[in-house]
Amino acid sequence: MDEVRYPRKRLLEILGIDDAALATFETEGALAAAGGSRDSYSPQELSHYRSVLGIQPERVRLRRQLFLNFKGGTGKTCLSVAYAHRLAEMGHRVLLIDLDSQGHASKCVGFDGEDLEGTLYDVLIKKVPIKQVRVPTPLAELDLVPSNLRMATIDIALMPLSAREYRLRKALEEIEHEYEFIIMDAPPAFGLLNLSAIVAAHDLFVPVLPDFLSFHGLKLLFEILDDVEQDLEHRLDRIFIVLNQFNPTTRIARAARSALEEHYREQLLPGVVRQCTKFAQASSEGVPIFAYDPTSKGAKDVQRLIDGTALVPMPATGDVGAA
Repeated sequence: MDEVRYPRKRLLEILGIDDAALATFETEGALAAAGGSRDSYSPQELSHYRSVLGIQPERVRLRRQLFLNFKGGTGKTCLSVAYAHRLAEMGHRVLLIDLDSQGHASKCVGFDGEDLEGTLYDVLIKKVPIKQVRVPTPLAELDLVPSNLRMATIDIALMPLSAREYRLRKALEEIEHEYEFIIMDAPPAFGLLNLSAIVAAHDLFVPVLPDFLSFHGLKLLFEILDDVEQDLEHRLDRIFIVLNQFNPTTRIARAARSALEEHYREQLLPGVVRQCTKFAQASSEGVPIFAYDPTSKGAKDVQRLIDGTALVPMPATGDVGAA
């Protein structure tokens, strides 16, 4: 994300101020430390301007949110990264945790996990404090716990350990007061790592494609969630099924949506994320979609997802993010 630039108009939209207000601050020198161009601005400058101008969103209660589907290819990583990045762009404090050994979430925010020494493996297996493996991104409100191929063996390493299902939740306790959202991007498989992620989560997002093969993964997932509730006494607060890459012009997509509405009406979100090639283009550039094309269909749909889930007030019980 080091090469991301925000045009002046986009910066004004994100901060919610007009050009005259920004020009006044720049002229008076209050923002001189940022060294910003009058035409475009870096993510670091966006964070700096937000801080200096005192433009902060209303703080929300801490939510640990997991993006998971046992079926691969559902667009889970693109969604989770876009979701996490946009929340940070809006001024919320976000930790993105890459659980997948492929490290795609790390790459989508500009990091190659193979170039980084620490991952969640060190936290869960060697009990290294999570503060030592997280890395800051150019956007000050967004931190990353990266992943690399070393994570591929973590299920085997977890197997003989005591209380293995609770290790991730325990590890997060030392830093969760620093964030409003902890977003976990999980690999498309069931194992001890994903089990620990479920136990650590408040909310579960399940991206599905508009085809009937996705239903097999859903059935297994809900069976596992029932087992987790009974055996580990952990019940998720909310489960959201997100219909992703939806193209309403195809018969199979419309039929799949109808079937989801029939069988998973309580969990299926009313809005969909439409098919959008900008997701793949953004990923190839190593940037989230909001930094690549905030006017795209995909970005607009993710914003609607955020408005309908992340920013919906929760009951007064539970964890509270730091003010």
